[in-house]
Amino acid sequence: MPQGKVVVFMGSKRDYEFASRINKFLQEEGFGLKCEYVIASAHKTPKILLEEVEKYENLSGHVVFITVAGLSDALSGVVAGASKYPVIACPPDSEKFWWAKFFSSAVTPQGVAVAYIPRPENAALAAVKILALFNRSLQRKVEAYMRRLKERAKAQRLERD
Repeated sequence: MPQGKVVVFMGSKRDYEFASRINKFLQEEGFGLKCEYVIASAHKTPKILLEEVEKYENLSGHVVFITVAGLSDALSGVVAGASKYPVIACPPDSEKFWWAKFFSSAVTPQGVAVAYIPRPENAALAAVKILALFNRSLQRKVEAYMRRLKERAKAQRLERD
């Protein structure tokens, strides 16, 4: 059974350093998924963005989009409005702009659903968990990851006692 795809849309090349943490997490934690990265701006190149989304709409299988865009995040809403797949907004400037960034990324009209997860590693994990709904092998990897987290937490607690 195919595992699915994690596709990261970035508003510009400047977003790659932040966005690369998504694939790094997937590889380091052994999920066996790789990201596909696409640069397309909702503001500057909307036609290209919609063409790229359409390519994934025509594929069979499961896809989760993670959008990484600074400043005003139209990228997330446009991708969500054009796609049947889940969209996770993961803006690189969340810490700087906080609530303004949340509003720009996730407050969308009815029928345009965007999840907001500002940490790239957590956005990657959410994408994996969504794809695991359709893939038992990936479910087992998520379960193993959760066990590792618990073990790390226990080890830290024991070191302090």
